[in-house]
Amino acid sequence: MAVIHHTTLKPTKLELLTTWLPTRPWYRGGADLPVLEKSGGFRLDDPEGEVGIEFMVATDASTEQRTAYLVPLTYRGAPLDGAEHALIGTTEHGVLGKRWVYDGCHDPVLVGALLSLIEGGAPAMAQSISDTPDREVTRSYTGEALVADGLAPRPTCDEEGTRLPAPQGTTLRLHRVLEPVAENPPLPPGEVLGHVASGWQGPGGTRLRAVLMVLNRD
Repeated sequence: MAVIHHTTLKPTKLELLTTWLPTRPWYRGGADLPVLEKSGGFRLDDPEGEVGIEFMVATDASTEQRTAYLVPLTYRGAPLDGAEHALIGTTEHGVLGKRWVYDGCHDPVLVGALLSLIEGGAPAMAQSISDTPDREVTRSYTGEALVADGLAPRPTCDEEGTRLPAPQGTTLRLHRVLEPVAENPPLPPGEVLGHVASGWQGPGGTRLRAVLMVLNRD
């Protein structure tokens, strides 16, 4: 399992995201840069132990109407071949040295781990505590086995989020802008085969929750 190092990052993840988020089609802010807070998220383990995988909820607190974004990230000790367009930036880790930070939707390691989570084969792990499952993350799946070996991610983004072709004629839809709902959020209409939901910190000590992503049949 991944070891969480409580150390420095220069620049920080939020500093990297502050300039990257406004370049995304699903960004809801205006001309000014966002003021970001890390509000929640979870991690997944790379079976090879080489790539850090995090699903961060970053909240823009620059306006009265706070906006929470889902940002899948991967952290690598060397550049990912062919993924220059997905690089968010580099940072200096106090223990691991230079790290390349990617939009994880373009990283095959993250996509494979996410499909395993949806199927129930891999647990969601706490964002900031080593070797600790995140019990707030829920998932479901009712389809056939998802074989992700050799999958080359080809995500597309629009104003609603990110679509990612998946095995067995399915599509992952990541909700990049999170809309808080009831404690047991309803799934969207259509042929939904699986989903992942979780919560994050809201204003005034509240706890918000939403469906983060769904797996549909094409």
